[in-house]
Amino acid sequence: MRIGILTREYPPDVYGGAGVHVDFLVRELVQLADVEVHCMGDPRPGATAHSERNPLLVDANAALRTLAADLAMADQTAGCDIVHSHTWYANMGGHWSKLLHDIPHVVTSHSLEPHRPWKAEQLGGGYRVSSWAERTAYEGADAVIAVSHGSKRDVLSAYPTLDEAKVHVVHNGIDTDFYRPDPETDVLERLGVDPERPSAVFVGRITRQKGVPHLLRAALGFDESVQLVLLAGAADTPELAAETDDLVATLRAERDGVHLVSEMLPREQVRQVLTHGTVFVCPSIYEPLGIVNLEAMACETAVVASDVGGIPDVVVDGETGRLVHYDAGDPEAFEAGLADAVNDVVRAPDRARAMGVAGRRRAVADFGWDVAARRTMAIYESLVG
Repeated sequence: MRIGILTREYPPDVYGGAGVHVDFLVRELVQLADVEVHCMGDPRPGATAHSERNPLLVDANAALRTLAADLAMADQTAGCDIVHSHTWYANMGGHWSKLLHDIPHVVTSHSLEPHRPWKAEQLGGGYRVSSWAERTAYEGADAVIAVSHGSKRDVLSAYPTLDEAKVHVVHNGIDTDFYRPDPETDVLERLGVDPERPSAVFVGRITRQKGVPHLLRAALGFDESVQLVLLAGAADTPELAAETDDLVATLRAERDGVHLVSEMLPREQVRQVLTHGTVFVCPSIYEPLGIVNLEAMACETAVVASDVGGIPDVVVDGETGRLVHYDAGDPEAFEAGLADAVNDVVRAPDRARAMGVAGRRRAVADFGWDVAARRTMAIYESLVG
């Protein structure tokens, strides 16, 4: 079987959970079938790259430049038996490939445009284009893979005309050989983080989805001993960047030990920071699964996370960490809940360590990429016949 994987992100250009997913899924799928990867951006080994820099669209909305790359993907997947697209960026490439070449199209739902209305401030009218692209691809797909049970509910709610029998749950995986406890402290020392003090760690992009402003406000209520370590990329919009900068300044005026790292650290360095965190905090207001929680768990770190989307599929409340209820109508209660949960974990270090051990055990037992790949292959085979 020849499989075409269509994605925006592919190593070395990976900036989010969908890119991590594709990276590790492909590593397993190549052991089971013939796989070709079509990505966007600059040429790189192991994939066919399709540029979004079309000379006719230099000044066009970014969504249109993405669709131009999708057209190229559709053209070059003619020999595939099946195509599998990831995120709206590549969904239309898969949809057009299905129509053009009469081959099945599988979509993995990493997020849903109807659940991310804040993207309108980032994309303008492009958000309406991305929403159309996603809806069209999902409703025309032969199968949709949701990465959690919560994600499946969201898919069926967003697109009620979908046949539920076409929607399958295949959890994201985690490479527990790579994500493992790292006893070294050189990265912490370079970043100025005190390995002898408790720390709450966040890793992720600064987007509305990831809830960083909620975390920064919650941190005002953290125990004074707790350092806050934020490995956070650039904000999606100037407005969100300004809001984040103001909140960081307010927090630093109230307490010490606030470490904001805006550079994209290599995974090996992120692993060390995760390992030495007393608690990992995931304040997302929308999260189909949340691979980063699995990464923290695999490093034997307790997790405090919101109870949205697929996170409860991963974090077991009271066993591998704490879940905090998120209510969009009462953000203050959510922020207070985050602070209380972090303090509860930090003030009981033996229990925090036990949660970390339980988290790694769960990650190893239930979230291997080999399992995800076999389940995905079974879906392909049911469609190809």
